[in-house]
Amino acid sequence: MRAAWKKPKAAVAVSAIGDPTTGDDRRARSLVTPEGVDLKLRLGDAGERASALLIDLLIMVAALIAFALLAGLAMIGSKGKGGEVIGTVAVLVFFVLRNLYFVLFELTPGAATPGKRAMGLRVAARNGGRLTADAIFARNAMREIELYLPISFLAVQGDQVGAWISLAGLTWCAVFMLFPLFNRDRLRVGDLVAGTWVVKAPTRKLAPDLVETSRPSVGRFKFTMAQLDAYGVKELHVLEDVLRRYETKTIALVAARIRLKIGWSAAPDESDGDFLAAYYAALRGRLESRLLLGKRRKDKFDKS
Repeated sequence: MRAAWKKPKAAVAVSAIGDPTTGDDRRARSLVTPEGVDLKLRLGDAGERASALLIDLLIMVAALIAFALLAGLAMIGSKGKGGEVIGTVAVLVFFVLRNLYFVLFELTPGAATPGKRAMGLRVAARNGGRLTADAIFARNAMREIELYLPISFLAVQGDQVGAWISLAGLTWCAVFMLFPLFNRDRLRVGDLVAGTWVVKAPTRKLAPDLVETSRPSVGRFKFTMAQLDAYGVKELHVLEDVLRRYETKTIALVAARIRLKIGWSAAPDESDGDFLAAYYAALRGRLESRLLLGKRRKDKFDKS
């Protein structure tokens, strides 16, 4: 089930807001597995992403204001003592908000800041695999020149730097700030570097831990090592996404493909959902046990 991203051909000929007669949308993307299952996603548009960023910035400013009020009260209570400690803590708070706010929230399972959650968005890997910590750090490291540097330029007084230097600096910053408006996937430079994009978050229909959810069904299914070795880590992640979405048609298609590939004969009363949940749990256990032995099978094409 290794995923490959492709753009629907029908979407190329329609306008940026989509064709209302056909329902096509140029922001639509397909996550297609080798089994032929199309997991449709929609990219977040510029307005949604800008709104999410504004919400996040307002939260950051509110946090700074709250800290400033608490620091002021602390100074009043201590009669001016402890100023150095409060100053050090203030620098630390500012550092965390500026450098770790986006990173820490995007490292969570939801892969979204509060602003993105409010707009129904999340960060995803463009190759269809799991979003890695390296990618999150890379996309947010670029935020320094995409966001904070332009803000710094705007904050500088005009008489402190030359007019040409200011113009060159603002032009340089504008290239990064406006970059998402000039590519079809609305990618920031950080997204381009990290191999990510921002998509509409799917509705989650299962508990966060799919292994726990599927345990009641696992006892009914006994998979051989050969059947479990048919897939690797990347396919496990795609299967997890299929189960979390739990769209009946997709579940049936994926279950049929996996049964065919591993040579599984379905019982008359066997549901597709139970089969996939049980296979997911068994595959995950198999891959984790191999990892303990120092073996990591990236996908079904990895023969190691």
